[in-house]
Amino acid sequence: MGKVTQFQAHRLSIAPMMDWTDRHCRVLHRALTSRALLYTEMLTAQAVLHGDRARLLGFDACEHPVALQLGGSDPELLAEAARLGEAEGYDEINLNVGCPSDRVQSGRFGACLMREPELVAECMAAIGAAVSVPVTVKCRIGVDDQDPEESLFSLVDLCAQAGVRTFVVHARKAWLKGLSPKENRDVPPLDYGLVYRLKAERPELTIGINGGIASLEEARTHLEHVDAVMLGRAAYHTPALLGDVDAEVFGGDVRIDAFEAVERYRPYMARELARGVHLPAMARHMLGLFHGAPGARAWRRILTVEGVKPGAGLEVLDAALAAVAGSGSKDQRRAGGLEAGEAA
Repeated sequence: MGKVTQFQAHRLSIAPMMDWTDRHCRVLHRALTSRALLYTEMLTAQAVLHGDRARLLGFDACEHPVALQLGGSDPELLAEAARLGEAEGYDEINLNVGCPSDRVQSGRFGACLMREPELVAECMAAIGAAVSVPVTVKCRIGVDDQDPEESLFSLVDLCAQAGVRTFVVHARKAWLKGLSPKENRDVPPLDYGLVYRLKAERPELTIGINGGIASLEEARTHLEHVDAVMLGRAAYHTPALLGDVDAEVFGGDVRIDAFEAVERYRPYMARELARGVHLPAMARHMLGLFHGAPGARAWRRILTVEGVKPGAGLEVLDAALAAVAGSGSKDQRRAGGLEAGEAA
């Protein structure tokens, strides 16, 4: 079994989000926080084994600590994919037991595996035996007509028997029929209390919580009851809040404002542009960086309209940044006008 995650060192993490948290996004997030644990998008074991590994598994060294999230239900395939992930340098291997999309269900992985906790435990035992890095589970509290008291505790207990020590729980059920993936992020009610109770009754396990957490203030409240918090859409749509994570969550003294984050991200963008990556692939993750600040609309407009033109490069970024700076955003931020979590 992989070694126990030092999850206390990762009291806050950024949720894996399909089509969002690609390597460009993760580098931007790392420019804002050096301490939060980053996750890849969910990659199926089949894709890792038979797809373009360089594209799927590649990441920048600055991303550490970074976890590889896998999807699948075949223990042997998952174990082999985990081995490849460890060889690539990932700091953790995570199994997704929470994604509710139809595509995921048809492949017998994601949230539908909440109905097969014994199989999940078998998969985790195989992954743990294959790697030496930490192995973890991200799950829901249940699906459809399941009793969350039973489904969550059963899954966690069986996986714990297989050697898993760390779980991240999205505190909602997933409704596999009748709701879209988007609706599954909002419609099923949140039950934070159940996740708190899981931690209280299984104190030897490391429990993280996810779902509907929109600010660092909320994150700190959850940390009074569980070991870690995972941010999702708030971190993506208003990434500037991550600039206060190291200070507010980890007790450091460094805060990164949006302007400094752009400067940190810029060398990476330059390297990627030189490799033939198009500007919009990187700029799209920055659109919410100045959310709520003067000049935010101009920032978004320049990046989206000018950024898609053939040959667009860092001059577009400079123009967008100048539009925001000219609006007084930089002075306002330094004066404390845009507080952590305000935009979330």
